[in-house]
Amino acid sequence: YGSSILWAGSCGSVSCWSGSCRQCTVNLCHNGGTCVTGVGDEPFFCICAEGFAGDTCNATENGPCSPSPCKNDGECEVISNSRRGDVFNGYVCRCSPGFEGVHCQISCISLLGMEGGGIVESQISASSVDFGILGLQRWGPELARLNNQGMVNAWSSASHDKNPWIEVDLQKKMRLTGIITQGASRMGMAEFIKAFKVASSFDGKVYAVHRAEGQRKDKVFVGNTDNDSTKTNLFDPPIVAQYIRIIPVVCRKACTLRMELIGCELNGKSSRLISDSQLSATSAFRTWGIDAFTWLPHYARLDKQGKTNAWSAASNNRTEWLQLDLEKPKRITGIITQGAKDFGVVQFVSAFKIAYSDDGQTWTVVKEQITVCKTGGGGHDAKMVILHFVFSLYYLRSESSASFLLFQSFLIFCK
Repeated sequence: YGSSILWAGSCGSVSCWSGSCRQCTVNLCHNGGTCVTGVGDEPFFCICAEGFAGDTCNATENGPCSPSPCKNDGECEVISNSRRGDVFNGYVCRCSPGFEGVHCQISCISLLGMEGGGIVESQISASSVDFGILGLQRWGPELARLNNQGMVNAWSSASHDKNPWIEVDLQKKMRLTGIITQGASRMGMAEFIKAFKVASSFDGKVYAVHRAEGQRKDKVFVGNTDNDSTKTNLFDPPIVAQYIRIIPVVCRKACTLRMELIGCELNGKSSRLISDSQLSATSAFRTWGIDAFTWLPHYARLDKQGKTNAWSAASNNRTEWLQLDLEKPKRITGIITQGAKDFGVVQFVSAFKIAYSDDGQTWTVVKEQITVCKTGGGGHDAKMVILHFVFSLYYLRSESSASFLLFQSFLIFCK
């Protein structure tokens, strides 16, 4: 096993090392905005002063939703203090199907492999199979691939099956945002599913039928109208599951289907792939000494909402730590950090170090100090999300992997 430790090194303003803030050497943010070095396609972004908004803080803000902070046609909704708890934004973004994230900035519209073969035959099963004329044709579930060709090129349920279904085992939890369906032709006759439901499961035993958000009735999706054209349906809200089951409701001639699933991988801590039991710490702070306001280790999840929505140590010193057990070897390439507020008091870590361990006992500290790049007016705040690429040269074994992450910190959540 391997582990890592997170130390907070200093409070307040932080200097930048080794030219890491080149994009913010000249402050490109207007009206007192703070320039922060970005990653990937965004070389920098601005933390705007109150009353200003826009990519470079050059627009006057007329409330939290004007201009809208939501991307990809997400709908910005103003929320009241009574609803939002002690979080940072006076709004939430209602994302269009296929997008997620606080600002709908994350695309989740990848084809998962029915057509391309990434999903193998053993992952596809069905309630029954039609064997065609004289039992010489097998319309099995493994054929239910979008745009599959040939004389027998789709799944079709047996004529005696009164409750047909076809299912895909994704072999791990995935986020499903939609499905593309297609019928097929048999002996010149079009066969397809006109309407269907979708059910999902984490274990292949207990299933939940998909419902539209806020609705009590099962969602019935409109299917195909012929044997060859495709029909795309998006799931709102998205489905998180390992097993996805298509349940025909109305079929033409026979329940015959070719399909592709749309979705994406889940992301670790904020998505609960890392369970609460995998997070531990030396201590946890209790606001006013009240147990109900304890800042527990498993609260250390990105963009967590609520009155207590982060981990905080009981004392502000170098002996405190937060540990993450990955349970099996993983390759670690970076860490995203974010502060919090304790009943209106902004708290965050402005610098830290990383260390790792092979056994949870002996630790090696990564030599570089990691800092939050900052220039210009204004200070850091708790809602900033900073991505640090810090692990690319530090691997625990020959297979370049880590199993534990132990985030150890002092000066926790310093302002």
